[in-house]
Amino acid sequence: MSITVLVGAQWGDEGKGKIIDYLSEKQDLIVRFQGGDNAGHTVINDYGVFKLHLIPSGIFNKNGESLIGTGTVVNPDVLEEEIAQIEGAGVDMSGLKISGKAHILMPYHQKLDELMEAKGGIGTTKRGIGVAYSYKALRKNLRMEDLLDLERTREKLSDIVDVINNQMEAYGAPTYSLDELMEKCTVWAKRFGHMIVEPISYLHNYIDAGKNILFEGQLAAMKDIDLGIYPYVTSSNPIAGYAAVSGGFSPKKIDRIIGVAKAFSSAVGAGPFPTEDPDDPQIAIIRGDGSKADDEFGARTGRSRRLGWLDIPILKYTTLINGFDTIALCKIDKLDDLDEIKIGVGYELDGKVLDRFPNTDELFRVTPIYETLPGWKTSTRDIRKIAELPENAQNYIRFIEERVGAPIDFVGVGPDREELATR
Repeated sequence: MSITVLVGAQWGDEGKGKIIDYLSEKQDLIVRFQGGDNAGHTVINDYGVFKLHLIPSGIFNKNGESLIGTGTVVNPDVLEEEIAQIEGAGVDMSGLKISGKAHILMPYHQKLDELMEAKGGIGTTKRGIGVAYSYKALRKNLRMEDLLDLERTREKLSDIVDVINNQMEAYGAPTYSLDELMEKCTVWAKRFGHMIVEPISYLHNYIDAGKNILFEGQLAAMKDIDLGIYPYVTSSNPIAGYAAVSGGFSPKKIDRIIGVAKAFSSAVGAGPFPTEDPDDPQIAIIRGDGSKADDEFGARTGRSRRLGWLDIPILKYTTLINGFDTIALCKIDKLDDLDEIKIGVGYELDGKVLDRFPNTDELFRVTPIYETLPGWKTSTRDIRKIAELPENAQNYIRFIEERVGAPIDFVGVGPDREELATR
C-alpha cells in the first residue's frame, strides 16, 4: 500500500494536473480532497486537452477509481458539464464517486459571491466557493448525502432559505423559493445518486486492501486559509495534512508528499507577490500570447496571470509546512530561451535581511534579494532524464534543491503527459 499526497507549493497553477495524470497510472484510487470549481487543472493526454475543475485529474486512469472527497464543495451543474466534456472524449466515467459528506454549492452561494465581490472583494472567481465554505461553518449547508433523501432535503432547505433570502434582500437581489431549489435538488438526486458513497468506509476499504491512493490537492499552500497570505486566500486548506483530516484516516499512513512548483512564479488575484516583475521583457517570453495550452492564463478564469521569478523563501516555507519528500518542478521549458534567470533567494524588510517568513502585511513591503544564473538557450522539450538536461538547467535545479532542502525528482519540459524528465 502507498498513500501519496500531492499539493501546490506556490500560489497555484503550478502544473499539478500534469503530474497527477502522470502518476495516476499506478494508482488504484485518486481523491480530490478540498476546494471547488474555482480553479482548474490542465491535463493534456491522448484524449485531448482538458481543464478540470472538480473531477480528479486521475479520471483518465482506466484501472482505478476517482473520488470527489469530503473536503470539497460541489456545484452539481458544473460537475454535469465536466462529465459531459470528458465522456464526449470517450472516457469511461463509471469509476467516478462522490463523497456523501461533500458539501453542495448552491445557486445562492454563487450569487452571494458575485454580490459581495461587487462591493469590493479580493478578486475571487465568483464561483461561490467562499460562501459555500462559510455556510458550512454556519451549519447551513446541504451535503451530497442529503440528495439520497429528498424529504429530508426539503426539511433542511426550509430552515435555510429564510437566512439566504434575508441576505439577498440586504443586497437588493431577487430571493429564492423553496420549490425552485427543491426542483434542482431533485434533478441532481436522479443524476448523481448512484455516484454518492459513504466516504470513510469507502476509503478505508482501499487502505485495508493495501491499495495505492493518491490525494490530489487544488490551488496551493500559499492560498491556505490558515497558513497562506490571509485574507488573499481560498476558503479551504490546500496543504498535505488536510488529506488525512478530510479523509478520516491517520496522517501516519501517508507515505509520500509531493510538492508541485513552477520553475518561475505566477499568481492570479490580489495579494502580495514579492518577485513579481511584469516589466521585464524576459517575463513576457515566459507568459506567451495565449495561443498555447500552457501559456500563462488562468484555466478557470482565462485571466492573464501575474508573473515573476522563482521565490526560494516561498518554497522553503511551503516545504516546512507540508514536509515535501520530493518536488516536481514544472515548466522549465518556458525558460529555454532566456539569456539569464533571476531567483529570489531572500527578503529584506526595513533594511534588514529576514530570517523568518513574513506575515501578509510585511510581504507587501519586502524587497526580494536576487541571484542570477545563466540560461541554457536550447530546447529541453525532448529530454526525459534529468541527468540529460543542459548543464545550466541542471545547475538551476541543484541551486533550488540546495536552498529549499528537498530533492527534485520530476521536471516538466512541456505540457503533454510524456513531456517529463525524471531521475
